[in-house]
Amino acid sequence: MPILEQQKVPAPPNTPAVDGPRWRGRFNLLRWFSFGSFFIIAAVALGLGYISTRFVVEESIERDSMLTAQFIQAIGDAEIRHAGITPARTMGEMLDPRHDNNYPDVDPGSRAAARIEFLDHVEHLPDSLLAVVYALDRTVVWSTNPQMIGMRVEGDEELDESFEMKEPVSTSYHQIDDERPEQMLLREPTYLFIENYIPMFNADKSKVIAMVEIYKEPADLVERIQRGFKSIWVATVLGGAAIYLALFWIVRRAAKLLESQQRQLIANETFVALGEMSSAVAHSLRNPLANIRSSAELAQEIASQSAQKNIGDIINQVDRMSRWVRELLVSLRPMNDDYETVDLVLAIDDTLSAFDALIKRSNVEVRFTPQTCPPVVSQQVLLTQILNSLFANALEAMPKGGVLSVDIESQPGHLRMTLSDTGKGMTKQQQQMVFKPFFTTKQGGLGVGLALVKRIMERFEGSVELTSQEQEGTRVSLNFKVATGEEYGAQHSAGRG
Repeated sequence: MPILEQQKVPAPPNTPAVDGPRWRGRFNLLRWFSFGSFFIIAAVALGLGYISTRFVVEESIERDSMLTAQFIQAIGDAEIRHAGITPARTMGEMLDPRHDNNYPDVDPGSRAAARIEFLDHVEHLPDSLLAVVYALDRTVVWSTNPQMIGMRVEGDEELDESFEMKEPVSTSYHQIDDERPEQMLLREPTYLFIENYIPMFNADKSKVIAMVEIYKEPADLVERIQRGFKSIWVATVLGGAAIYLALFWIVRRAAKLLESQQRQLIANETFVALGEMSSAVAHSLRNPLANIRSSAELAQEIASQSAQKNIGDIINQVDRMSRWVRELLVSLRPMNDDYETVDLVLAIDDTLSAFDALIKRSNVEVRFTPQTCPPVVSQQVLLTQILNSLFANALEAMPKGGVLSVDIESQPGHLRMTLSDTGKGMTKQQQQMVFKPFFTTKQGGLGVGLALVKRIMERFEGSVELTSQEQEGTRVSLNFKVATGEEYGAQHSAGRG
């Protein structure tokens, strides 16, 4: 017979059902956070990655375009000075050969020399795909692609806006657009190209009179941008994953804490109901037990010699029942932090002495070797309640005899007591339910013994473990916290006070 035989006893009306169907529909914080936070963090990370990459591209290309524009305009100014042309004239006024006669103050030879030198520099710009010079009427007056010279471009919004904006440079980056005939590049770009509109102003910079268009494929810049893309996305993914995992860990801890507190709340409500019931039972039993003891004492005075022993057993068992009722009431009082340093070996000896008659009647062999052990943190009354409950269950599991083993093992900071019987054992399902209040396998039992054991052990920072095999027996291990020197000294000081 196992420590607890399987029989589910209904809980009191006010006791909440821990594993009832109403808990299955509860809000799962961890699951909702897992999915919700994943999508939110992923969306934020993707948005930040996209914004960061766009920023890198735009800033890098605009910087490259600005340098190109400054270089082109500086070359124009340098060629004007080199050709000895008056500073009142600009390279923009020299680019359209159709207007050579409009500036009589400029020598035609100097004009042609300055223009040729300038266009030669433009033609040999690094990474250039195409270079085009537009006159004010949008006619191509020069290009590195001779087929475009003389072409007039109409309806090009970017070109028109560049003539009107009066900015140092207008930049865009894209791929080949077949609908734009002016994109007659000398070679196909590998990745993308940059289109720069560089305005050429008159002397007082009040008017754009020519436009230099440069198509570039800056291979080094593109390679750096691609490396930047990879770095940004790797950092975004790793950062998002780190944030997600950190938040997941925090919420997981919080969910476990909430679940533990919920279980504790339910257990407390259960023990409140149990306490009320136990108080009612205890008060109902006290008077009958007192009457039985009084009657037994009177009978003992007039009984024969042969009946004296039996009457004495009655009185002892009545006292034992009264003591258990008191201890049960004590164990169901509200939790507090009071503790005592208790000699575990002495408590085991006392419990074995109390069960000596039952052990002999059950033909059970007890294997226990007392040894010197440090005191443990507990309470004498509650520890007695624990041992009484465990020994009673073990003896009931072996009605036809067996072996009851008690072993004590010292561990760093803890003391482990293991109680083993050779009874019938328990099923897996019984082991999962054994510590739940009001679950019992004994006919007429309340199912509070092991639940109280677990509650009392956890009260003093200990724990209880149960393992069992059918037809082999059950093993219960109690892990006690060893009393430190400070706790031991404080307890003795309190006793003297």
